[in-house]
Amino acid sequence: MKDFLRDTLVTFIIAAIVFLGLRTTIQSIVIVSASMEPTLPVGQRLIINRVIYKFSEPKRGDIIVFPSPKNPQDEFIKRVIGLPGELIEIRQGTVYIHKTNGTTLALDEPYITDPAHGSFYGEKIPPNEYFGLGDNRNDSGDSRQGWTVAKQTIIGKAWLSIWPPAKWGLAANYPLPE
Repeated sequence: MKDFLRDTLVTFIIAAIVFLGLRTTIQSIVIVSASMEPTLPVGQRLIINRVIYKFSEPKRGDIIVFPSPKNPQDEFIKRVIGLPGELIEIRQGTVYIHKTNGTTLALDEPYITDPAHGSFYGEKIPPNEYFGLGDNRNDSGDSRQGWTVAKQTIIGKAWLSIWPPAKWGLAANYPLPE
């Protein structure tokens, strides 16, 4: 009986440690808006990596989750387009990045099915902040509305798609030129 109680207690402690470890490193989210379609359709479930940006910087093309700038209880999911110190411009559906070294990069974004209508010319992105856009450029509340994403507010990076089964696999982070 003593061995049974000890084994049960050890099993419980190990399960609690595993649960708490997973809870602090990953999180499950459900896509609730069309702002990232067709890449992430409404209803898709993702696992996000909550610790990656404690050890590295967000990269252009990463899909990040962060609190909504207007309602912090809600979470937004957007693609990192602009890095600190850069300036973003959109003309005729093409994103232009005015980089800190003085060069301009026209982004090739094969995941965009309906380019943005209209034009946009932003401000210089502050240090430790990022410019995020939805892949559904004509139905996305994103950094074109005047806000950027502070690194310390980023909850995590999209890592795995777990639902629906047809979308199982790594999340659609798309490496873009730095």
